[in-house]
Amino acid sequence: MSVDVLLGLQWGDEGKGKVVDVLTPQYDIIARFQGGPNAGHTLIFDGKKHVLHTIPSGIFHDRPINLIGNGVVIDPVTLNREIDELKAVGVDVSKKLYVSKKAHLIIPSHRLLDAASEQAKGKTKIGSTLKGIGPTYMDKTGRNGLRVGDILLDTFKDSYDKLVEKHKALLATYPDFEYDIAEWEKGFFEGVEIMKTLNIVDGEQFINDHLKKGAKVLAEGAQGSMLDVDFGTYPFVTSSNTTTAGVCTGLGIAPQHIKKVIGIAKAYCTRVGNGPFPTELDNEVGQRLRDIGGEYGATTGRPRRCGWIDLVALKYAIMISGVTDLVITKVDCLDAFEEIEACTHYMVDGEKMDYLPFDIVKQEVTPIYEKIKGWNQTVTTDIPADLDNYLTYLERELGVAIPTISVGPDRKQIIDRKPALV
Repeated sequence: MSVDVLLGLQWGDEGKGKVVDVLTPQYDIIARFQGGPNAGHTLIFDGKKHVLHTIPSGIFHDRPINLIGNGVVIDPVTLNREIDELKAVGVDVSKKLYVSKKAHLIIPSHRLLDAASEQAKGKTKIGSTLKGIGPTYMDKTGRNGLRVGDILLDTFKDSYDKLVEKHKALLATYPDFEYDIAEWEKGFFEGVEIMKTLNIVDGEQFINDHLKKGAKVLAEGAQGSMLDVDFGTYPFVTSSNTTTAGVCTGLGIAPQHIKKVIGIAKAYCTRVGNGPFPTELDNEVGQRLRDIGGEYGATTGRPRRCGWIDLVALKYAIMISGVTDLVITKVDCLDAFEEIEACTHYMVDGEKMDYLPFDIVKQEVTPIYEKIKGWNQTVTTDIPADLDNYLTYLERELGVAIPTISVGPDRKQIIDRKPALV
């Protein structure tokens, strides 16, 4: 009867999906608690690559239940496509996938509003994935949204039409934006009909009933802590709480149920889209990291910006979420580096800081680095001394244990350095 949390500690793309997949056999329920189809969780096993956007990363295992919680926003088109892709590889979601009635729906006009808003911003655009995430969360907080449970009501189409009319009025304020909503709606309503065949439940009651029966839950986060709407690099953030706090509101569970908080971070840093990135390397080293790591977005395909690991931001994310265990991924991408660097402090307005200031968007931030000897060899099953020294250095700087590292994209390419995570 406990909930462990797994979340990203950087700007997303840390390898959360793979770690969830590896840990899934030890849990009864895998539950997504926030975000939407802007997530791209990549899993590789048996020589095949799978990318999930909405469905929890435990879906490929037979036993656990997978729950899409109320904090998630769902695009029926994307969900339908994911279900079809899973069926094509022999995964039957009918008994393993559950959806909270209180999760909000992304409708076609949300996506149009997202695109119109981003187009109007020009050079100041956020770097949205254009999936309609932001406008959907805006309708949620504005008390205008449609929820999954609404599709089961006779009044759904009337509610949908009313919301679309409101959105059309907003779209009229973007005179240079052209659209044809009809071409988007066919797939949407087909997706809604597929959703009606799924296990639609009162998510908060569902998960608490299972906890009372002794179930062990893994709450799966999307995006990364530095994209949290409250604590990230605002306004270049997502529209939900990507930290541990989001688990309680995104699943309807009480804080006392949360035990372990497993944080995932790359051995270096990446970011997709615009926004501050103090350790970004806009040079041959950054390109080398991009090439070795295959750093292109699983959802957007956009090349990721790359840089050295940022311990200032990482300590901040660990503090905010109460991380108890840290998993370092993509360690293998640094195998060929004779020397690596870690940002330990920022210089902000002439002041040396080891914590994240109020606003690194408007303030000029200069990273201060410490050089560390690389291990300069391929890591497969054993951890060389120089890599162990680096991991020990990170533990000392960050104040949290690193029991596990990932040394490749496949679910088998993982090394337990200390006692197992769970």
